[in-house]
Amino acid sequence: MEKILVISETKDGEVKNPTLELLSYAKNLGIETCAVLIGDSVNSQAEVLAGHGAKTVYLAEDPALELFNTSAYTGIIKDAASQSGATQIWFTASELGGDLAPRIAARLGVGAITDITKLKLEGHDVIAHHPAMASKVIQECTFENEGIRVLSIRAGFFEISAPEPATPVVVKLSIPEKDLRAIVRELVSESTEGIDLIEANVIVSVGRGVKGTEGVELVRPLVELLGAGYGSTRGACDAGWMPHDAQVGQTGKKVAPTFYIALGISGAIQHVAGMNSSKLIFAVNTDPEAPIFNVADYGIVGDLFKVVPVLVEEFKRIKQCA
Repeated sequence: MEKILVISETKDGEVKNPTLELLSYAKNLGIETCAVLIGDSVNSQAEVLAGHGAKTVYLAEDPALELFNTSAYTGIIKDAASQSGATQIWFTASELGGDLAPRIAARLGVGAITDITKLKLEGHDVIAHHPAMASKVIQECTFENEGIRVLSIRAGFFEISAPEPATPVVVKLSIPEKDLRAIVRELVSESTEGIDLIEANVIVSVGRGVKGTEGVELVRPLVELLGAGYGSTRGACDAGWMPHDAQVGQTGKKVAPTFYIALGISGAIQHVAGMNSSKLIFAVNTDPEAPIFNVADYGIVGDLFKVVPVLVEEFKRIKQCA
């Protein structure tokens, strides 16, 4: 019988939506599911996990785990995998999942399929779609050998089901000894505000077409009006107009929102690889031959400096009529 172990991710002490997506999908499949919860002062989130389908929560809670530590997290997850008897281990395809999924697979001596955009389970068999060559091709992947299946799955492909009141069985895990090979002295991050791009339902992204920080600020009222995440191409980030945490693309974040607005973005394949799973894509560019129009559902050939103010007024009008 299949049993899935979902590796939870938290932010500011709360479980992130991509984790709830995985739990909801497993629950809808009728497969027994448990979860791993790691961090400091996160025990209250065990009921959240249970409400979305986790019957058992394997809890590792300690002040030393407030900051991510590869060695400690790997040891904890391996312990949970052993105790749970899981046949599959699911990560989200995030920075954390990208670090841990191959490590866990190596520790267990099994294979892993990462960055999955479509998943089908047939008993113990897994059929997964994995984008390759900057999303120019989609590979259909399966496991050849027996053993635990390790998967990392992109956010935005499964719906989060309504939570149900539930009390989980909580199993406390032992905390690994401090790893002296890597000591975190200080945590420095760029000052970023707004909605997490991975969890955003709507994303507005800008490219070199904004021409500078003034263009970035011109677009901000549209972002705020739509309650959107504010994304960017690598070019705009490298130019210093947008923080690097906002980069969408092959070497940035891979997103799948319901609505993606691309402003002044040419549509280089590296950027498209990070956003072409969006449900609806709307683009604005002065070049009618821009590659972004090849993936856009709707587009305007025009100057974003003229188009954006019109969009703001139109969305305001729509909101007032709603």
